[in-house]
Amino acid sequence: MSTLDAARSALINLEGRVNAGDVDGGKSALAGLKIAMLDFPSPGSEACTADHIAVACSALECGVLLSVADSDLEAFARNVSQVKPYYAVVSPGALPVLKSRKCHILGLNLMHLLVENRLSEFHAELELLSEEEALTSYVSFPIDLERQLMVGSYDEVLNATSRVPDRSYGLFMDHLVRTVRDSIADCLEVAFTTMTMQDAVSMMKLGSVKELLEYIEECRDDWIVEDESVVFQPPATGSKAADIPSMKLISQSLSYATELERII
Repeated sequence: MSTLDAARSALINLEGRVNAGDVDGGKSALAGLKIAMLDFPSPGSEACTADHIAVACSALECGVLLSVADSDLEAFARNVSQVKPYYAVVSPGALPVLKSRKCHILGLNLMHLLVENRLSEFHAELELLSEEEALTSYVSFPIDLERQLMVGSYDEVLNATSRVPDRSYGLFMDHLVRTVRDSIADCLEVAFTTMTMQDAVSMMKLGSVKELLEYIEECRDDWIVEDESVVFQPPATGSKAADIPSMKLISQSLSYATELERII
């Protein structure tokens, strides 16, 4: 059996485990397949055929999906970087098979960059996409999210959880939702001294008072809950203009000026 035939057989096993949600078994199968792929010709070389590209892309795409299911962002970034050289040399014959998967993987990568606030890399990746790819649901979804974040449309970001193009986007949406809720909470602390719990639930787009209490316990232990209301702690002493000892500073400045005049 040739190396390519063995890799095809291993790929069937890998895809079966990925489809079954067997993360540990999939990771083990992927590791073995990557060893077999070491004998593949380099992407772009004359010896690298459409079959080599198709097997390599499918294997590495499975790796991306496994890393998302395992919440392993380091492995995610590694698999994306490994599959990109193959995307760059996809032959016309392989394109129809790989196109939708490519957009799915690149869309996930855009979500990753957005979550990590690596916006310069995010826009650099957009420049590499064709107009057709940018219009697919996999890619247009993170593009729309980035625009909404830039203009502060937090409601739109929070509501986007109901329209993700694939469940694999859930990991990144969870991170984004937490970031947005933290931003809303920061704004509430500045704008209000107290707020009813129901209003806080509504403002933060939470599902219930129970979720609000869980958020407070986990992320805002300085918020005080009393009488069905949330009391936001006032700024620490010294952070307001009224806390600045202005008369003392003026007196010290006049004293320094007097001493300087004496010296001169």
